[in-house]
Amino acid sequence: MPTVLLTGFEPFDGDTSNPSWTAVQEVRDRWDGDAEIQVRQLPVDFARVDDALRAALAEVDPDVVISVGLAGGIETLEVERVAINVDDARIPDNTGFQPIDEPVVDGGPAAYFSTLPIKAAVAAVRTKGIPAVVSQTAGTYTCNHVFYLLMHELRERPGTRGGFVHIPYSTEEAIGTDRPYMRMDQLATALTAVVRATLANETDVKVGGGSLD
Repeated sequence: MPTVLLTGFEPFDGDTSNPSWTAVQEVRDRWDGDAEIQVRQLPVDFARVDDALRAALAEVDPDVVISVGLAGGIETLEVERVAINVDDARIPDNTGFQPIDEPVVDGGPAAYFSTLPIKAAVAAVRTKGIPAVVSQTAGTYTCNHVFYLLMHELRERPGTRGGFVHIPYSTEEAIGTDRPYMRMDQLATALTAVVRATLANETDVKVGGGSLD
């Protein structure tokens, strides 16, 4: 039976919860498929997150890794295509550290592509009536940092596939604000569809998923 590692993040930027962590736990708790789901929370801390991710990989020894993060302001689930080797933090992390134009990995390649079936995953989410797109940038904050480091580490695990998914706020974080959001049950359903599509597709489907910008 394959093992799937899902990671989410702790709260940051003054929030008291992070929907990425809540959502991956919901996926685990609702899961009834032919795979084992393990979840781990990662810190929003550039100094600690590398060791936390490496420890999770060593402990779980997964066949698939899907890291999930919050992108405030988006309205759809975004399955990321590429991670770039730069930290350029718009805001400080939870310790007050704010790297500017620093590499994620010294001497590492400029970018890594996801090894998830990103277009099959988007299609699977859409069949649930939930909007989803392929995203061409994971930003330059801790989400991209984790995505890049994950793919860098997976070079030493040739049988393991990995990638990153961005989600919007959930209802809980959007109350009393004008933030776009999805209900938590929608987020969990969408991420479950991503997991199922990944397990069902060793290679991606050939359909359009690019953008003009």
